[in-house]
Amino acid sequence: MAAKTNPIPSVWARRQREPEQPVLSRHAIVREAIAVLDADGVEALSMRKLGARLNAGATSLYRHVATKDELIELAVDEVFGEIPVPDSGAADWRADVTATCESFRATTLRHRWLGSVIGQAGLVYLGPNLVNVSERMARLFSAAGFPEPSRAIDTVLSFVLGMSTSEAAFLTTVARSGETEGEFIARLMPSAQEAVEGHDFLAEAFAEAAADAVENPARLRDQKFTYGLEVVLDGLSLRLPH
Repeated sequence: MAAKTNPIPSVWARRQREPEQPVLSRHAIVREAIAVLDADGVEALSMRKLGARLNAGATSLYRHVATKDELIELAVDEVFGEIPVPDSGAADWRADVTATCESFRATTLRHRWLGSVIGQAGLVYLGPNLVNVSERMARLFSAAGFPEPSRAIDTVLSFVLGMSTSEAAFLTTVARSGETEGEFIARLMPSAQEAVEGHDFLAEAFAEAAADAVENPARLRDQKFTYGLEVVLDGLSLRLPH
């Protein structure tokens, strides 16, 4: 008789074993994994390292999580639980979508590894927290009157994930430099200014943004995100039936 195999390689499709070590739970493993990911990134996460941090052998961890890929799936879903979606109906769909997107961005910047793994984390969309966020967003867009809410959601989240992933990668680079964001940008300014010399449009835009980029880079990032999101929502609003 052929051995039974799991046709769907995802933690959500596998029945969880009964724990043999009561003090070690899947939730505790996932929270510790997130701590490692937040501090050191995806490359630093291993079952052996995680076991040492939890005072448990890697074998004990495998009773709860079969692979590192499954652990990443669980971590992604856990942080999606930090994203609230308003439930105010069609009263002000733009305000509700904006609040959700801002929360999504903030979550991605708190957990800077998220954007780099969400597209390769197996069937992560089966996770309960991600399903809950998706359901609430679908209700929000449906209540607003969008004929194809799933397409509207995909459009909005693609923008948010793209912007926040790039932002998170930049902030990770800044953190590794040991400088503040303003110091990091100031150090690059002379090279950037030299690069745009002779390019009138770029030089003018650079001159306008240079001071803010050094003195208040977080505000400049906020403004870019807000502007882009407003443009996306302006475009989506044209899809609403009149």
